[in-house]
Amino acid sequence: MISAVGFLSVLLLCGILTVISYKFELLTISGSLASFGVGSLIGIFGSINWLVLLIIFALTGFIVTKYKFEVKRKKGLQEGSKGERTYRNVVANGSVPLMVALISFAMGEQGSDAAGIAYLCAISVAASDTVASEMGVLSSKARLITNLEKVEAGTNGGVSAYGTAWAFLGACFASAMGWIVIFPGVFPDARIFIPAVMGFVGCNLDSLIGATLETWGYVKKLGTNILSMALGTVLGYITLILVL
Repeated sequence: MISAVGFLSVLLLCGILTVISYKFELLTISGSLASFGVGSLIGIFGSINWLVLLIIFALTGFIVTKYKFEVKRKKGLQEGSKGERTYRNVVANGSVPLMVALISFAMGEQGSDAAGIAYLCAISVAASDTVASEMGVLSSKARLITNLEKVEAGTNGGVSAYGTAWAFLGACFASAMGWIVIFPGVFPDARIFIPAVMGFVGCNLDSLIGATLETWGYVKKLGTNILSMALGTVLGYITLILVL
């Protein structure tokens, strides 16, 4: 269980970042409050290291969001009016990592390597999808993942070579950074490839779900994000248990 000092550290860190996020218009007030809640619970029921990785992911997302923002705005593909995100974005990207934290705590696996890899898979999917989405909309060539028909950038299920390359890089970055944060001082082994692969797979599953279930009206964007992250996390955990 987290110590009193750790508990206060989590709340202080989340509080500072919430204020900064709102002040610099990275999140709306609803997004800021949601991030405080999700971040605090992950730090308490997971670990401070898990919270730090979540923060790194959030900062990475803000950076790619701001990249060539005016181009995205002219295309009408930006988040919010200035790139700010709401509670929906926080819930979409934070629900699965939070569930991993709560489940691992309930099972007494808090701090275990398996829980850490599962959490890292969830973050890797979110990072891969966010980077691919924010960079992919800058491409002029996109095709629907289900039939490869040409579509406008930003279309649900639309993919491009440019966006796919960034999806792979995003997954690899999240996996490498996550290993450093979650397993400090431990030299990387074969397990580092699981979140890298599952992050990329989860990103493509997001596109597939977007082109099918979301387009058909069965789920909304928030559901698409949560479902793809959940699938990537579960597949990563299964791979860890059965293969390594």
